[in-house]
Amino acid sequence: MHRRIKEKIYHLIEADPEKPGAGRIVDACIMALIVANVIVVILESVEGLFVPYATLFWAFDLFSVAVFTVEYLLRLWTCTVNPHYAHPVLGRLRYAATPLAIIDLLAILPFFLPMFIPLDMRSMRALRLLRVFRVLKIGRYSYAVKMLGRVLKAQMHVIGVLVFILVLLIVITSSLMFFAEHEVQPDDFANIPIAMWWAVATLSTVGYGDVFPVTPLGKALGGIIALLGIGIFALPAGVLSSAFLAEIQRSGGDADRPRSPEEVVDLLERLARLRDEGILTDEEVADQKQRLFRGDG
Repeated sequence: MHRRIKEKIYHLIEADPEKPGAGRIVDACIMALIVANVIVVILESVEGLFVPYATLFWAFDLFSVAVFTVEYLLRLWTCTVNPHYAHPVLGRLRYAATPLAIIDLLAILPFFLPMFIPLDMRSMRALRLLRVFRVLKIGRYSYAVKMLGRVLKAQMHVIGVLVFILVLLIVITSSLMFFAEHEVQPDDFANIPIAMWWAVATLSTVGYGDVFPVTPLGKALGGIIALLGIGIFALPAGVLSSAFLAEIQRSGGDADRPRSPEEVVDLLERLARLRDEGILTDEEVADQKQRLFRGDG
């Protein structure tokens, strides 16, 4: 009986969000509560709202912490149903060390920590602000976030190469700009680490305008560096977009066999969700639909 109840709760809170059922309703309710928590944290920073409604804010936070605490304890209790965490002690410790379990713990920690550790008012305010990280819990329930995690994991080596190239460009461009501008602007380009701020702002094409080259050599270098920035930041977007489309095809099954109507509908729904969440553009979705109906996707 005890085992049966544990299994039912486990399958309820660990249900596939893509499949209909009670688990999907539970996930939707928790997602709504997470979004509401983020909105409340933002509204609490408005003094004109927080002062008159402080009691209401506190009551909502208490309710949220109660729900998240029960959810965390249930996950910790039922995780032994999973063969990977079957050991009653070591299995639960292993589960508690997983990224999603740590995020669940961090979601409730700001409420309980002051009960055990005396904190001053400044620390209390900073701790309460950490509640905004409850939004990370959405990663457990969002199909798009889960897909993003799989894509990032699969493309980690490519992302590592791009990050290395970016760091290399920042070091080289800041060194060149220090050489070109230091004598004319000793304060703005006092040393290479300070010049890195300009390099990052220029390569990212943000261009705050607070620091800019004035010498002919500096302006020429600045133009070249700005053009390099357009390309270097466009590369990760292209890599991730291609990886997203490949992941959609992979999750849809073997591309060489004819797809059933149910698989086609499922793929179309996934494309629509990724478009609605801003991960894919309308053009990428339209292109993928054309490939799907041609039978080569």
